[in-house]
Amino acid sequence: MTRTTEETPAWWARGLLFENCSCQTVCPGHVHFEQLCTHQRCLGYWAIRFDEGEFDGVSLGGLSAVIVYDSPQHMIEGDWREGIVIDEQASEAQRDAIEALLTGRAGGPWAVLARFVSKRLPTRHLPIRIEDRGKVKRVVVPGLLESTIEAIRGRDKSKAVTFENMFNQIHATSQVIAKGAARYDDGEIVFDTDETHALYSDFSWSA
Repeated sequence: MTRTTEETPAWWARGLLFENCSCQTVCPGHVHFEQLCTHQRCLGYWAIRFDEGEFDGVSLGGLSAVIVYDSPQHMIEGDWREGIVIDEQASEAQRDAIEALLTGRAGGPWAVLARFVSKRLPTRHLPIRIEDRGKVKRVVVPGLLESTIEAIRGRDKSKAVTFENMFNQIHATSQVIAKGAARYDDGEIVFDTDETHALYSDFSWSA
């Protein structure tokens, strides 16, 4: 679905966003793209659960998506590779809406990140299972991705360790710091992480 800026509809979405990448806790690039990531390449994913939302009259609630990426150590230089997986349960209209949103074509926070992407892999439509067990989040795309993240422990074990008043294009200003493990292989982007950077928050996007 290709639209001009004048035709781009207003849209909004809310839900759960979590991530895991190959950096040590905490990923310097997450704090700011000007900072160097832990390794020569930063590889990871964002898992997205749309709890509610609407795009040009199309409901987004109840759907999921995953974005995988491979970026240089200095993320602000660009040259990212990125791939999107959209829940196979989505209708054609919902697939078009989510792809427009996550590629930045529809404006909003993902339009900012899209400036750094030099290569987009073909969008996949596959089953996605996202589990939310409080401090533990899990995402599975059979045959492609399997990952679990868990909030780190703080001095007060009843409270999460968080970033507060954190500026980030896609996360909420309050983000829970976690560690995670992930296995991903699509033949082009491949990563295998363990006890590395992870975060989660409740996102609210609009344009």
